[in-house]
Amino acid sequence: MDLIDLCGKVLAYGEICDHCLGRMVGKRSYGLSNDRRGAGLRTAYYLALNEPFRPHQGSCWICQDLFTTIGEWARRVATAFDGIEYGTFLIGTHVPPLMAENEEMVWSDHSLAYAEPMKSEINREVGKAVSELTGKEASLTSPDVLAVLDIASGTVEVQVNPVFFYGRYRKLERGIPQTHWDCRVCRGKGCERCGYSGKQYADSVEELIARPAAELFAAEGGVLHGAGREDIDARMIGTGRPFVMEMVAPRRRGIDLADLEAAINSSASGRVEVSLERWSSRGEVETIKSDKMHKKYRILVEIDDPVSLSELQFALTALQGATVYQRTPQRVAHRRADKVRERRVLEIGYAGSEGDGHVIELTGEAGLYVKELISGDCGRTRPSLSALLGREARVVRLDVIQVSGTESGD
Repeated sequence: MDLIDLCGKVLAYGEICDHCLGRMVGKRSYGLSNDRRGAGLRTAYYLALNEPFRPHQGSCWICQDLFTTIGEWARRVATAFDGIEYGTFLIGTHVPPLMAENEEMVWSDHSLAYAEPMKSEINREVGKAVSELTGKEASLTSPDVLAVLDIASGTVEVQVNPVFFYGRYRKLERGIPQTHWDCRVCRGKGCERCGYSGKQYADSVEELIARPAAELFAAEGGVLHGAGREDIDARMIGTGRPFVMEMVAPRRRGIDLADLEAAINSSASGRVEVSLERWSSRGEVETIKSDKMHKKYRILVEIDDPVSLSELQFALTALQGATVYQRTPQRVAHRRADKVRERRVLEIGYAGSEGDGHVIELTGEAGLYVKELISGDCGRTRPSLSALLGREARVVRLDVIQVSGTESGD
């Protein structure tokens, strides 16, 4: 459609501002703002008709002259950002349905393929004004804060994006879960059983790391994303387990990583220890959750009835490199699908004795249930050390001593 003809058809709907007029062809040229496009179209239209020029007067029937309030919206955003440390921002907008329907009606009536949505222009124009006021830069990909304009109510909602950091943790105390568990009785509401804390366990690795970090970041809390997890009664020692910590709604961001590590280790001393390596991202959370890797364990095993070292060595040799078929263990059947999983024992060997027990070190594929590999879990794991020895065997102490990447499973 000829631009002059299009301009006349759009002007026939009623009073329209240069912004909304220019936006009808907003994607047809570059280097111009929509109000300049609209002004140029309007001028060309009246020149072509050889009629007196008639500027926009009154209220725009599409946007109700919203674009005259860009500066006011920018000031609201800057005020809403007060007290938040940020380097980059992004603007989003909830456009009232009637405004959106008005411009979409014109698009539909004239099959406009080059029109730009009102929301896009508002975001851009308010973003430029906010940048001038604050000296901060807009970012479409990784903003620190997001301001959402609600045009109908005249309000600004601020969303503070998380901060992520990557490291390894060592869990030095048994009886601590990796993440917060709601009380099984009250499901987190608080009851007599949990001392009205709402928690099944008083602390977790997640909370021991998040508490001092949240104080430094002035954050609402933290979410730990671990590369797999160890059992509650197991320690995580040696090289530690990789993790990404997500700090929720931080009002401060410029924290020194070394200071953060020191604060966590001081607060969680003797229980959890971290080594922080770098700042991270949401993408690395997805990677750390999906990647598979091996774990190395040191376990103390008790065996019913005496067993000679040669018998034990023979059984361990039979497990070396074996493919193990494990039906979901009874201890986790309430929260895992009931199916048979195949996992390999990559390396296993005798590491000495301790009291009446035997120390065994083994490396297994991701998801290998180590306790059941020893006990057999009433025949649900095959082969098992118990079955090979013909005697009941059980894990009495378990330590994870190496996680050389990311994995899943207990």
